[in-house]
Amino acid sequence: MRTAFSKEKWKYLLYTLSHPMDGFYWIRHQERGSVPLALLLVILFSFSFSANRLLSGFVVNDVDARTVNSALELLSVLILFLLLCVSNWSITCLMNGEGRLKDIAIALGYGTVPVTIGMILATILSQVVADNEQAFYALILGVGIAYGLILMMIGIMQVHNYTLGKTLLTVFLTMVAFLIIVFLILLLVNLLGMVYNFFRSVYTELIFRT
Repeated sequence: MRTAFSKEKWKYLLYTLSHPMDGFYWIRHQERGSVPLALLLVILFSFSFSANRLLSGFVVNDVDARTVNSALELLSVLILFLLLCVSNWSITCLMNGEGRLKDIAIALGYGTVPVTIGMILATILSQVVADNEQAFYALILGVGIAYGLILMMIGIMQVHNYTLGKTLLTVFLTMVAFLIIVFLILLLVNLLGMVYNFFRSVYTELIFRT
């Protein structure tokens, strides 16, 4: 675990953010990435998202703080992250992708860093912006999100050794697979609920009859 968060891993993370083509390539081929570090970055992203909703200035924030549940949002982000990793892995296995599930997790986790930084900076800036300066707040958020998505796409392209066109197709199919998995999970949960209610009604009926 200490190796997963070593100084070299953090330095290589910074290198990957500034040189994504080379960085993600060597993450796949020389094991320079870290899954625990990627998970930590996803958790930090979740915290920055909650902090942005809770602490942003009133000029740019109309969220009721009482509706923000940081623990639930963290759980939701982690589940979303896991489902995206599994969705991409399931598609790329059928499309001769070279990346493993851990490589996909690292690519997506490292890609959250610009978004996290953008949200933190935007939250700080929101404390001082005036009503006619909201564009600066939106610009910081937009740049962070855009760079993060670009990093994730480059990461997927490099770890699977895809062309840009094949990567875009893979991203589209990943979203389709994601929706199918979510649908199947909801269907399974609904089925389990029906089975539970059936046995509960049978048990209740037996109790009343005895």
